[in-house]
Amino acid sequence: MILRAADGTQLTARRTGRGAPVVLIHGSAGGLDSWDPVVPRLSDRFELWTYARRGYAPSDGCTRPKTFADDVADVRAVLTAAGGRAHVVGASYGATVALHAALAAAGLRSLVVFEPPLFSAGPSLADALNRYRALLEAGDLLGAARVLAAEVARVPAPVLPAITAPPESEAAGCLHDLEAMTADTPDLGRWAGIGVPTLLLRGSETWTPMPETMGALAAAMPSAVRTVLPGQSHFATHAAPDLFAEALGGFLLEHS
Repeated sequence: MILRAADGTQLTARRTGRGAPVVLIHGSAGGLDSWDPVVPRLSDRFELWTYARRGYAPSDGCTRPKTFADDVADVRAVLTAAGGRAHVVGASYGATVALHAALAAAGLRSLVVFEPPLFSAGPSLADALNRYRALLEAGDLLGAARVLAAEVARVPAPVLPAITAPPESEAAGCLHDLEAMTADTPDLGRWAGIGVPTLLLRGSETWTPMPETMGALAAAMPSAVRTVLPGQSHFATHAAPDLFAEALGGFLLEHS
């Protein structure tokens, strides 16, 4: 289905299952199918809303540098379609979007964040953003992807050779995500203002500085529940969808 954000941006969304509504927000280099491994494991208990964030086809692209306020506007559009209030779940960059939406009091029943890259935010990313944009404009999709992986996601050097060139449409979406991250602030204390029930979810094997960042986020949100997925890394939604869905489903049912 096609939804429309307040500024007219068109978003492509899907609704699956029945039950309490849950909005799932994908990470960078993702899209409409990012949650496909998890959705069938929850659709018997929840009404799941997935969508392609602005900048990611088949949703509209960005006509100017994106900010997290734009992402929150898109979350509001999906929440409206879902009935006005829903649980919100975000992974990676999508988890940062979910935090912003919760802080904006956008109609969340509860919040689940899986490994938001909060360690990458602010003007210190400007050089990476400029080099990423230049590589993308030159058609070097692999080079751009490796800048994003190494300098923004902080993927360990031994893993970098496994990074492959994304489709051009995904690479463009990542550019706009990086714009929003650069325009943001690394201040973690602001998340203390979130008042909805929150689950902080991470993998036990995700590389540094994610464990330290999730610890700092938990310190800023002392009432949040913390869950560690054993043996998993930043790719748990695809590597262990059963385990991910089990952790997610239990929390969501408790707060439905």
